Amino acid sequence: MTPEHQTPGTAAAAGGTAATVPGPRPIGSGAGGGRPGAEGSSPARGSSVRALGLGVRGARGWVFRDVGLDVPAGALVAVSGIAGTGRTALLLTLAGRMKATEGTVAVGGFTGLRALQRVAALGIVPGVTEPDPALTVREHVTEALALHEGVLGRFRGREARRREALERAGLDVDPRTPAEELAPDEAQLLGAALALVGDPGLLLLDDVDEGLPADRQRALWRRLADIAATGVTVIAACHDAAPAEGVATHALSL
Repeated sequence: MTPEHQTPGTAAAAGGTAATVPGPRPIGSGAGGGRPGAEGSSPARGSSVRALGLGVRGARGWVFRDVGLDVPAGALVAVSGIAGTGRTALLLTLAGRMKATEGTVAVGGFTGLRALQRVAALGIVPGVTEPDPALTVREHVTEALALHEGVLGRFRGREARRREALERAGLDVDPRTPAEELAPDEAQLLGAALALVGDPGLLLLDDVDEGLPADRQRALWRRLADIAATGVTVIAACHDAAPAEGVATHALSL
């Protein structure tokens, strides 16, 4: 299959373990897609996502099974389901961090774990990628830029790129704010900002409605739609997709 896009992502927040995810453990840590400066990489704007008969089986049985998805570049997809339906595992599989037991997945025409990791980036996925509560918003973005560009790379103009990252995600807070003081929707947008530093074709976020009333859930979905409108494909998992109705372009219920 001819690749549509090839792009590195970026590490979002500090990588963690995947103990909260049933089934196989994720491959690698951190949120990003690929390593900085990976050969053959170039910026991209959105990747189509196609999955057929996708399933992951763990030690205690199927985490999810027979999932199909076919969305174009620039889509906003709401993946809903109660706890235990495999939402997080599906995101990790689409990102190339978890190996599918059956079925196929292609992102921007790419298949295979390493290729998926280069084109997809994780925002906030609890237990896998989460902000360091002690670091400020500014420090998080600085780390993401350093990871993508190299500690000494492109040092000139980095403050402008920090502002641009936050503006693209729509996070309007004082950059000196510690991550632990962010509201749940603000933390989600910080995760998105960090992932978007690497200009991925696919951005994945988990539990976007956690801890939010319905009106703020809907406001967050609108913000994610704005991010998708910049070209990147966004897939976000939630408990209830109702606040995303009329905002998300596609929906998948697990």
